[in-house]
Amino acid sequence: MINLQADKRMDLASLASIPLIVTLGNSMLIPVLPQLERQLRVTSLQVSMVITTYSIVAIFLIPVAGYLSDRYGRKKIIIPSLVITGIGGLVSGLSAWWIKDSYWLILAGRFIQGIGSAGAMPIVIPLVGDMFRSEDDVSQGLGIIETANTFGKVISPILGSAFALVIWFLPFLAIPAFCAAAIVLVAFFVHVPKKHGAEADGSSSKAENLREFMRSIQAIFREKGRWLVAIFAIGGVCMFVIFGSMFYLSSKLEDDLGIDGIIKGLILAIPLLFLCITSYVTGKKIADHKRLMKWLSFTGCVTQTGAIAAAALLTNIYLLLAALVVGGIGIGLVLPCLDALITEGIEKAERGTVTSLYSSVRYIGVALGPPAVSLLSKVSQATVFFSICALCLAAACYSLFAIRPDSKSTDTKQVQHDSGSIPQPRGRTPI
Repeated sequence: MINLQADKRMDLASLASIPLIVTLGNSMLIPVLPQLERQLRVTSLQVSMVITTYSIVAIFLIPVAGYLSDRYGRKKIIIPSLVITGIGGLVSGLSAWWIKDSYWLILAGRFIQGIGSAGAMPIVIPLVGDMFRSEDDVSQGLGIIETANTFGKVISPILGSAFALVIWFLPFLAIPAFCAAAIVLVAFFVHVPKKHGAEADGSSSKAENLREFMRSIQAIFREKGRWLVAIFAIGGVCMFVIFGSMFYLSSKLEDDLGIDGIIKGLILAIPLLFLCITSYVTGKKIADHKRLMKWLSFTGCVTQTGAIAAAALLTNIYLLLAALVVGGIGIGLVLPCLDALITEGIEKAERGTVTSLYSSVRYIGVALGPPAVSLLSKVSQATVFFSICALCLAAACYSLFAIRPDSKSTDTKQVQHDSGSIPQPRGRTPI
């Protein structure tokens, strides 16, 4: 963070707590799903719904949260959303503690938690774009946010396993405590710019705002739809790979090899650690170089494809783990570039809306990963990983042909009408 605006470092550190904590609230449960399956006496597919329920509600509400944050301000959406997230964790944890057959109540708590998460993590990305004047600072800031997100995935299997050793439902009860910490940090240390998109006097009617919202979405996708859809799809595939492969590895370690507890958490953390490190380094290096972002995204997708194809053929657990480490490195190359391409290619007033749609698609990957892998694993390991490999290959092709950084500089008077090209920041020398 040494090159960032000095007066924004604490703001950024506080914002980074949000993806960290929201990620913990979901990924912490991955290593304990087999234990939940036994405690709740449900099937593997049913227990995967603990992840999927949370994600599905977020998919639909994230665009609403982005729209509201554009109109009324980022912080006014983030803090209530963190409160709701904590309440959802409390409902799940207390239901598991006090009620014998609590499966459906746990899902209800996860539903509430998903409502809250929709207005927390996705709003952070456009807020970072709002906070900094320099596009280089924006890229570095987004790299740190994505690193906090992936670091949450690194420590979540360890923390989840450790909490479950105390009592199996403790991971649920840890969520409100984490959310309380994030609320304090955001409330006292994050200073947001003036609100975007809403009229200062609040004179616009809700109907007019909604019509404006729909028109702005249509205009954005008419002008920039080709590369935006590509980025959305690639982000969704990356989340599918992460949550699907971690769900499979968690089940394999416990069911086939009898490895559980903190040891299992540490093993699950290894691929995610490499993902986190790669994400941090990538965010530091890409600056505002959009062509570099495109080629790093393509390289990361190809790396994922090769690693997952290898995983389909490997039976040795150590070699399988090594393949997933390589796949994690590939994802670490991709995610910071996607964040930066969207944030730097979209006007500030529209960032909340567009990045929220992007986050929704990422949550589709999160929602589909565990249940899809649960069903495919009934056939074979090869079926699981070759299916994931096909998605990774499609993402690689999409990144190669659909993401096309602009070949010339643009300013406010020079609009790029090619929907396949990403405009350079104003005043920047094109790469």
